[in-house]
Amino acid sequence: MRGVIEQSVVERCEDVDKEKKKRRRPRRSKQNTSASATCSSANEMPLEATECLENGGINYDTTSMSYSASKQRGSETNPLENHGLHKASDVAFTSLPTMRLNEQTLNTEVECINNQHIFPSDPSRRMFSKSCPVPIDYQQSIQSVTNQNIPSPYQDEGCNPRRCFTPHWSIEAVNEALKKGNVFRASFRVNAHNRIEAYCTIEGVKTDVLISGVASQNRAVEGDIVAVKVDPISLWSKMKGSTGFSNNTGLTEDRNLLPDVTFVGDSWKGKNKVDVGFDFDHESNHFLFHEKGSPYEDNASSRENVSREPMGHYRVNGHHPPVSGPSHFSNMDSLEEICAAIDSFPSKRPTGSVVAIIEKSLRRVAVVGFLSIRQWLSSCGLHRKGTKMNRHYLSPSDGEYIQLTPTDPKLPKMVVPVRGLPDCIKKRLDNGDASIEMELVAAQIIDWGEESSLPLAQVMHIFGRGGEIEPRIAAILFENAILPSEFSPESLSCLPPVPWKVPQEEIERRRDLRNLCIFTIDPSTATDLDDALSVEKLFDGNYRVGVHIADVSYFVLPDGFLDSEAQSRSTSIYLLQRKLPMLPPLLSENLGSLIPGVDRLAFSIFWDINVAGDVVDRWIGRTVINSCCKLSYEHAQGIIDGNFDLEDSKILGNDCPQLHGHFKLSDVIRSVKDLHAISKTLRTNRFNNGALLLDGVEVILLFDENGIPYDSSFSVPKDSNFLVEEFMLLANRTAAEVTSKAFPDNALLRRHPEPNLRKLREFEAFCSKHGLELDTSSSGRFHHSLEQIRVKLKNDTVLFNILLSYASRPMQLATYFCTGDLKENKNGWSHYALAFPLYTHFTSPLRRYPDVIVHRILAAAIEAEELYMKQVAKMRKVKNWEEMRCFTGIHFDKNAAESVEGRKSLSVAASKHQLPCTEVLVNVADYCNERKLASRHAKDGCERLYMWVLLKKKEILLSEARVLGLGPRFMSIYIHKLAIERRIYYDEVEGLKTEWLDATSTLVVNLSINKCSYWRGNQGKYRRVEDVAWVIPPCLKQEADAFEGTVDKWGATSVGRDNVAPMGPSCTSESGVSDANEIEPSFFPLTVRTLSTIPVVLHAVGGDDGPLDIGARLYMSSYYG
Repeated sequence: MRGVIEQSVVERCEDVDKEKKKRRRPRRSKQNTSASATCSSANEMPLEATECLENGGINYDTTSMSYSASKQRGSETNPLENHGLHKASDVAFTSLPTMRLNEQTLNTEVECINNQHIFPSDPSRRMFSKSCPVPIDYQQSIQSVTNQNIPSPYQDEGCNPRRCFTPHWSIEAVNEALKKGNVFRASFRVNAHNRIEAYCTIEGVKTDVLISGVASQNRAVEGDIVAVKVDPISLWSKMKGSTGFSNNTGLTEDRNLLPDVTFVGDSWKGKNKVDVGFDFDHESNHFLFHEKGSPYEDNASSRENVSREPMGHYRVNGHHPPVSGPSHFSNMDSLEEICAAIDSFPSKRPTGSVVAIIEKSLRRVAVVGFLSIRQWLSSCGLHRKGTKMNRHYLSPSDGEYIQLTPTDPKLPKMVVPVRGLPDCIKKRLDNGDASIEMELVAAQIIDWGEESSLPLAQVMHIFGRGGEIEPRIAAILFENAILPSEFSPESLSCLPPVPWKVPQEEIERRRDLRNLCIFTIDPSTATDLDDALSVEKLFDGNYRVGVHIADVSYFVLPDGFLDSEAQSRSTSIYLLQRKLPMLPPLLSENLGSLIPGVDRLAFSIFWDINVAGDVVDRWIGRTVINSCCKLSYEHAQGIIDGNFDLEDSKILGNDCPQLHGHFKLSDVIRSVKDLHAISKTLRTNRFNNGALLLDGVEVILLFDENGIPYDSSFSVPKDSNFLVEEFMLLANRTAAEVTSKAFPDNALLRRHPEPNLRKLREFEAFCSKHGLELDTSSSGRFHHSLEQIRVKLKNDTVLFNILLSYASRPMQLATYFCTGDLKENKNGWSHYALAFPLYTHFTSPLRRYPDVIVHRILAAAIEAEELYMKQVAKMRKVKNWEEMRCFTGIHFDKNAAESVEGRKSLSVAASKHQLPCTEVLVNVADYCNERKLASRHAKDGCERLYMWVLLKKKEILLSEARVLGLGPRFMSIYIHKLAIERRIYYDEVEGLKTEWLDATSTLVVNLSINKCSYWRGNQGKYRRVEDVAWVIPPCLKQEADAFEGTVDKWGATSVGRDNVAPMGPSCTSESGVSDANEIEPSFFPLTVRTLSTIPVVLHAVGGDDGPLDIGARLYMSSYYG
């Protein structure tokens, strides 16, 4: 049994708690504190646990605690001695570590990042930081912490432990309960607005289970896989958003989410050819939320209604939690019972509690946050105003702890042992350096016992100042386990020396297409050119269209060093101002890139397409090509629009593309026009067959020569984007058909499940409430309804963009999967948004590892076909067998595949190309899904960072906003200029009076002449009106309008390069950031309804003193302000 805090400390904490209770007696608070809310669980809690959480019981005194270390448990060992830190490649094809329940040791939870290779700064695995001039050796640091025998914060002599949490079930008990259906395996997610509110997704249950209260969450962390026990129906809470999207529910959930933005003038190719608007593996419409199609089924927004009653009992949404003794209601002991109950009570949400942690989230070992240094220094007597520091107190004692506040609001606050800090931090603490508090640190959770309400963490290193770009980017990469290091010498040794040319013997083994007019269409600054196009008109009037993809599998051989590194990285990551490639630049930008004028190896697919857009024949094979030119999207769009002038040789102001070989510019122009005409037919057919498009305008950031954002603007996809997209989609679909039929148990496909039905119904209700008809019975009807709404709202594009964002919310993530893993559920193979029965990724092998796997499977199918046809030709004496296609042609010969010769040919080819078995391919798919999601989070994090930098530079930005959600406490607004959603809280504001008219869902906001009188003990409860509204007298507004430039005094700043037109060829005519003087303030009293337009003031929040965010306030004018 672990010890607890020293008795004197406990008594002191209890005295403080009693004093706090006395101060609260004069007035009952409307809102419970988060500490009291932690007991809102609908599960039985021991009395001591209730007391601990009721008092906000943190068993660590982070100000002046000193714990006795004289009596350590002899059986306690620290696994830090035996476990290093894994690099990402070590977990490429292994599942997350299984849980160790009820351990008596500090669990390091670092199985997945051995040797700290997760964030190396150099090949020697030593870390460098701007704040730590000496490199940190993590293995040495860990050993140092272990050797110091840091006392557990739970230990003390002579005291019995007080549990804050119920013990986790044993592995055996969990497994037995899972078999019986008493508990369920689920993924655990935390509400970013309210950490004591979490949700668990159970496979097969369409509604997420609410886990309300810290006690019910039972030490689970964002991303954990947990065992959850569902409460009886009588304890289920009311479904949020069941009455629509008003009253602070529904679609007003996440203030931290920012839209997808694209860097203008980038030096690499940020490809969105196939995924945009269709694949839902990242945001598809670039507006409200950057997590469109998020795996999070329910990110509820408003805080749980938790109220305290006498005798220590609590109510959750009006229901009493269970007490000791038998329940009057039957338990939810099977999926069938839960699903039936959900169907019977659609207005209720199931609730439950965590009983065990099955798999621990990688977030536990990748924590980023700030240390509360000033509090610790003050407790040590070092931070005294006007006095000289006493050097006697500069050596931290063994039992002292510092609080760590993560930047992610979904993670709990933590405590860190001072003695275990890196030497560079301890040295600065010795010198009383309080500036450490402004620096981001990397940490990991090493223990969270039942006796403590906060987890114990260890700091590994410092990134740098929280308000600087580079430390923030480094922290983003660390959080997502992304390797920013260079490629290893072993992986680089797998590439041929340069200069290199295609070997003659390789040309002879392939179809030679060097005399075909082939060209690429990419962003103007792209360097990794992995796809090219060609088109020929046949004698029968059909067109032969070719898609040619870089043959990366020729260079990346299975199980080689380069293959291992590509597996580990899984995907290239584009971070606006930089790129982290999956493959070495020598390969991705040179040897494998389809550079014009040089011979390159390719995988080619040809289709014969008639005028109706039907594919009548196809050929797939390995080729050698020589691209004749590199077109930009602007070039292609100029040709499509007919803006090309042969005499001036200009396209939209850009220089004419350089031609190579014997082809003329007229050949390229004719090809582009033919491809455009065919792509339009294919696109029309696709949407007629049920495809869904949720794509709209895109916010792009504009950067100056120093890489600092100075403005934002809008961009919309154009015909040149759609041209490339259609043929990439067709190529991916073709590869999926061939590989899944040739190797039905070993194909790597991509699926997109149907949307969340409940959220879809809510969206329908919202549209109906505002007079908009919507049919979501199928993806095709959904798309058709949106197109009708687009026409109806042609004069209100902002509202339509909001609707597109809302429409994306029910969408689920598209994921990779192995066909053998879903053999019994082939209906689950389809792609909802594309309306394709089979789909995969084939067209981007330079930046996605799954494409490399698909190339190998496709190569095996081609070779198996050749082996089979040779045998058949020999037996049947057939001539011209090379033209016969049984596995890769438009008609798959199932009898041939199932014949003895066919099975043998497929087996030999699979062995030659080293195709992974089903079990391995399942792990490959899971890992690629995880890495793809991590790369998206990193991309989104960098976009939020640069958006914050833009606002920090602007200081204050005036904008119009649309009210999306409205209630008595806060409103959710959509800022069109930045395409972000934010919240404005107006409850409990001194000097502000609000009136909520529930009958009409109307809010009236006015200034209050009589200021609030604070109750004793509640001085910090009310906020200032300046926190909610920026109020200026009309005379100051008139004076501000007289200035044309910067008006720093009133915040209408216009700094940097605002005079530069933020428009490019692909941008709309509207600037993302307009002049502040265009926005007029509103006057009090302000009446607000849903979808009202209001003026707001935006500003950057956080940096050196906390997480980054963009704050929003009302922009008001008043003579009484």
